[in-house]
Amino acid sequence: MSAPDQTSATAAMTAAGLDHLVTRHGRVDSLEEAAAARGLPPGAIIKTIVVRRGAEDYLFVLVPGDRAISWPKLRAVLGVNRLSLPDAATAKDVTGYERGTITPFGASRTWPVVADSRVRGTVSIGAGAHGVAATVDAAALVQALGAQVADVTDPA
Repeated sequence: MSAPDQTSATAAMTAAGLDHLVTRHGRVDSLEEAAAARGLPPGAIIKTIVVRRGAEDYLFVLVPGDRAISWPKLRAVLGVNRLSLPDAATAKDVTGYERGTITPFGASRTWPVVADSRVRGTVSIGAGAHGVAATVDAAALVQALGAQVADVTDPA
């Protein structure tokens, strides 16, 4: 990929030494469409959810596409009693990305990352723009992000 085609996320992946294959497929309307466009099963599509832990304290949670955050599990892992999802404007403010494009790579701030324990094998994570994704090895992804791995999801 040439430099003009890079997003801040793909540039950050390259800088981190993370081998990745960029897929550009345009906007999609569902998990199933995203999976088909990326040639992977829905569970291999990784959603990046920004979660508010406290005032000016956020984190990224990596969730397989066919799963949802289990708030009790995530609270237990983080040792907190309360978590929330920020509104769209706040999410953009604290990450630099609008909803649907959020990724830990190239975010405007570095926040901790928790990866669900089912993030494994070959996965696809958003790359900072609508319809742009990166296919990566999950273990390398987790390592590049310094993510904490834990069981934090339930079936969707």
